[in-house]
Amino acid sequence: MLLAEDDRAIRHALERALTLEGYRVTAVADGVEALAQAHRTPPDVLVLDVMMPGIDGLQVCRVLRAEGDRTPILMLTALVETQDRIAGLDAGADDYVVKPFDVEEVFARLRALLRRTSPVGALTGVPKPSPPAPEGQIDAAGLRMDVQARRAWRGTRELELTRTEFELLELLVRNAGIVLDHSTIYDRIWGYDFGPGSKNLAVYVGYLRRKLDEPGAPALIHTVRGVGYVLRED
Repeated sequence: MLLAEDDRAIRHALERALTLEGYRVTAVADGVEALAQAHRTPPDVLVLDVMMPGIDGLQVCRVLRAEGDRTPILMLTALVETQDRIAGLDAGADDYVVKPFDVEEVFARLRALLRRTSPVGALTGVPKPSPPAPEGQIDAAGLRMDVQARRAWRGTRELELTRTEFELLELLVRNAGIVLDHSTIYDRIWGYDFGPGSKNLAVYVGYLRRKLDEPGAPALIHTVRGVGYVLRED
């Protein structure tokens, strides 16, 4: 694991906690060091602070994604506005934790990220992931997905999706016409229900809608108030 955090106290405390949890941690103090270390020894997961001097966490994320690096990235941020969270997702981050955070939440989010990308048994204490999706294509409501190639289209337009966005869309497409409640989606996508106060799912749904929506075309992801979301073409 690569941890980049410019606040020395937070960096040292988080490094100790993660090490005690069983992670092998390389901790650096800024974005320049983070990029150099990621290129030198590619990590299994990155934990990046958003606000760092010089090259910040968002820039690190953009550079790695532009290079085709799909390593899961968890952002640490003191910015709580929805637009700030969207900026992180737009840069290619997979998830975020808002400061001040509970270290147990960091552990839970890391387990969820690694569960989706690690071989069975590679991580101590991480449950076995669900069986991989069948090979081939799935389609619904004018959407087509190649699960094996991890590509998706609306009509003829290919969608540029992050890992989490792809998995969320796949879940909705496979259950087209069925209302999925918040708890079910959290469990299937993140492996953990962050509770009714979490805005994580709403942010991802909003960002996914932006990528799916087309002028004059019907909306595909619908909110069922107090319950969850459903994919259908009205």
